[in-house]
Amino acid sequence: MAQLSALRRPPAPLSSAPAGELGTAVGRERRRGRGAHSNASGRYEPLARVAFDDGWQGLEELPPFKTSVTVDATRKIITRNDSPDISFDRSINPYRGCEHGCVYCYARPTHAFLGLSPGLDFESKLFMKPNAPELLERELSAPGYAPKIIAIGTITDPYQPIERRHQIMRRILEVLERAGHPVGIVTKSALVLRDLDILTRMAKRDLVKVALSVTTLDAKLARIMEPRAATPPRRLEALRQLAQAGVPTSVMVAPVIPALNDAEIERILEAVAATGVRHAGYVLLRLPLEVRDLFREWLTANFPDRSAHVFKLIREMRGGKDYDSTFTTRMTGTGPVAWMIGRRFEVACERLGFNRTKVRTTTEHFRPPRPAAEQLSLFA
Repeated sequence: MAQLSALRRPPAPLSSAPAGELGTAVGRERRRGRGAHSNASGRYEPLARVAFDDGWQGLEELPPFKTSVTVDATRKIITRNDSPDISFDRSINPYRGCEHGCVYCYARPTHAFLGLSPGLDFESKLFMKPNAPELLERELSAPGYAPKIIAIGTITDPYQPIERRHQIMRRILEVLERAGHPVGIVTKSALVLRDLDILTRMAKRDLVKVALSVTTLDAKLARIMEPRAATPPRRLEALRQLAQAGVPTSVMVAPVIPALNDAEIERILEAVAATGVRHAGYVLLRLPLEVRDLFREWLTANFPDRSAHVFKLIREMRGGKDYDSTFTTRMTGTGPVAWMIGRRFEVACERLGFNRTKVRTTTEHFRPPRPAAEQLSLFA
């Protein structure tokens, strides 16, 4: 039967060995419908467990990866940041982990903080925050709270498949609507249309903006790169319906991967322009920590003829490294190749009429919510 062997990990926070050395690739049937190919232990674990065949039965006898959802008993829901190169200083993440399974996801390393793998664990062992709306009401009503746009979807997708059942995102929007608090949403799911009623009402008060990520128009590439996300046509239709309803909407061509999907920049923007959306942005592929090896493993398995070339171009855009996290350049890279990608995007946007206006939200409608258990003021 299949066994698990425990190997002591090296002291380095992340092995520089080729992908698969500390965790063999999982069989195709076990990971069907998933993005990552392996499930190596997180960087903080002292041991790495590797499945091997002891000769009695094959590894294919192991069960497939199934999605599990655990309650995350968080006590705060608004996360703060002071990053100088992003447009918000606070965010909400209703879930941890993401079933979409995008192999390139820069959030994968966060699962290591939970003692889990950034690989297949990230897309199959999920955590939900069912008390997020109540926590949000409490934090918005705290004395001295100063409203400013809250971003949702910056780490994991708030409209991933499990949202259909748990509806945490919808309840968060209900709280924000009642409080008159502005929100910016990033997703790649057509499930956002379920909440079009709330989004439309908020849009009339300048309280919301929505961005959908469109990585490729190639159905085959989308299926293997982001297996449980909405198909490209469904994302384009979601953009069309949001724009038609008057919700400020933009597209994110993200991530741009050299020699894999960068040739589609213009075609994606042309398809989006046909939906009526007129705002766009892009982000270059980011490979922090474990994402590098997971992406390399996926790329070698699916595109062996261009794997080396893709990483050569990545290093040319990252100062000779696989990734550079320097603020202001981590999203766009540096060097001639990065400049060319940026210029192509700008020229296409100019030609198609993108980004000629700015989407603005307001805090003028904000009124701190009053929790149900709060006693009314004697002099109110």
